[in-house]
Amino acid sequence: MDPETLLQLAGSSLRLATPLLLACLAGLWSERAGIFDIGLEGKMLAAAFTAGAFAAVTGSAWLGLLGGIGASLLLGLLHGFASITLRGNQIISGVAINFLASGLTALVGQNWFHQGGLTPQLSGAARFEPITLPFAAALSQVPVLGPVYAGLVSDHNILLYLALAAVPLTWWALHRTRFGLRLRAVGENPAAVDTAGISVTRLRYGAALIAGLLCGIAGAYLSTAMAAGFTREMTAGKGFIALAALVFAKWRPWPALGACLLFGLLEAIGIRYQTITLLGWTVPVQLMQALPYILTVVILAGFVGRAVPPRAGGRPYVKER
Repeated sequence: MDPETLLQLAGSSLRLATPLLLACLAGLWSERAGIFDIGLEGKMLAAAFTAGAFAAVTGSAWLGLLGGIGASLLLGLLHGFASITLRGNQIISGVAINFLASGLTALVGQNWFHQGGLTPQLSGAARFEPITLPFAAALSQVPVLGPVYAGLVSDHNILLYLALAAVPLTWWALHRTRFGLRLRAVGENPAAVDTAGISVTRLRYGAALIAGLLCGIAGAYLSTAMAAGFTREMTAGKGFIALAALVFAKWRPWPALGACLLFGLLEAIGIRYQTITLLGWTVPVQLMQALPYILTVVILAGFVGRAVPPRAGGRPYVKER
């Protein structure tokens, strides 16, 4: 494989991994606080539609981003209300959010734009365009480092850089701040946190809102940066792949980045190499496109070693009297 093709494949992997990474970090925040979030898919889908719709109507990708974040935050609050305040089953709540988002995006999209649930095509200021970093053109002629900087590091949209910055920020917040320490303690032993006079409910709602924020950015990325508008079910299982990446990473930010890049690489390979012949046998294109989902099944089947979730995960906290 020549260096140019390798750089193109790496760039595609990075772009395809971005929504997975944002959703994976959202799940990490939520589950570290003891809230299982199966509804990542639904929040991403609702955010993608709202961002695409707002961007189409206003002509501003930034207003679309705000709309997408708002929609995801509302669903995050709904999930928090069901699982924290009402102490309902977190898995059922997440599944309900997925169904709600799937139905509402199609229904509202059809009634709003009359295009079969799609939004109008976005262009210009309604999309997040790639950003050329300083000195990219001048350094492109430098051997090795120049093409990497100009072709891989540069020429991505701002949401991708924001997703990459969220990884060290998440690590620092969870491991180097009082809020992060308390949040992780809530996911392990909420009774001890409550005994110390710290509100378990407030911390878990905070985690649910952070997860909603990240899912909102992920959904907006899909419809206003990766694509030029919303299409029905455009998340295509990315929320569930993000959950698999979270398990693969064992609820840690930096390994989550590596896991999402791996999934992005497999998806990029499936898109770029539609036809591959091995030992005289042509690999079906459907198999190539299914590579990320096959890896998801492998991970969830337990072939990556033991992954232990936070001990209080999935269990509503009932304050002792």
